[in-house]
Amino acid sequence: MPLTAPRDARSVARSVMGDQGTTYAAFIQSELKLEGDPGAAAGRTLVMNGRAAFQVLVLPYRQTGQGTEFALFRRADADYWQGVAGGGEAGESPLQAARRETAEEAGLVGDCEFVGLDARATIPVVYVTGEFTWGPDVLVIPEYAFGVRVEDTEVILSHEHTDYGWFSLDKAAKAVQWDSNRTALWELDHRLRHGLVHRVA
Repeated sequence: MPLTAPRDARSVARSVMGDQGTTYAAFIQSELKLEGDPGAAAGRTLVMNGRAAFQVLVLPYRQTGQGTEFALFRRADADYWQGVAGGGEAGESPLQAARRETAEEAGLVGDCEFVGLDARATIPVVYVTGEFTWGPDVLVIPEYAFGVRVEDTEVILSHEHTDYGWFSLDKAAKAVQWDSNRTALWELDHRLRHGLVHRVA
């Protein structure tokens, strides 16, 4: 079933989060500026050749007898570890992009439980696409972070990665290449340990 961008991000956040989503829904409405939102700032979510001007980062996690473990993936083209990462497509919200990228890169499909994170980063556009894809004035694009709970589902690698592994927080923080991954790992772990999880799907 194809995913389409919601008209009203606040109502969508409430529908998946219930009453607890008031603060997070306000964040989604004001910061993400999803395509089609009434009053969204012009050009906030730019699209060029089907590519939206934002990135997503997704950290699969599981609970074990030794504590929480996080899945990291070794990139085939750069030989470093990171979470699931990718760019949004035209008509997608960050959450929809996160679900698609997680399915494509890790084989995690179905009713996976996603966790919204406040950790956000901006990335030089040339690091992402190798050029000024959205014009000379768009120099950096936002990256939105999520966690996704893994139960008994097997992780399936895509061609973008050569390996994956499960890491403790300390080992994951040392393994990842980018600070944005490190920050999101810390936040996700803290929220899980202290019951501060924002479940968004």
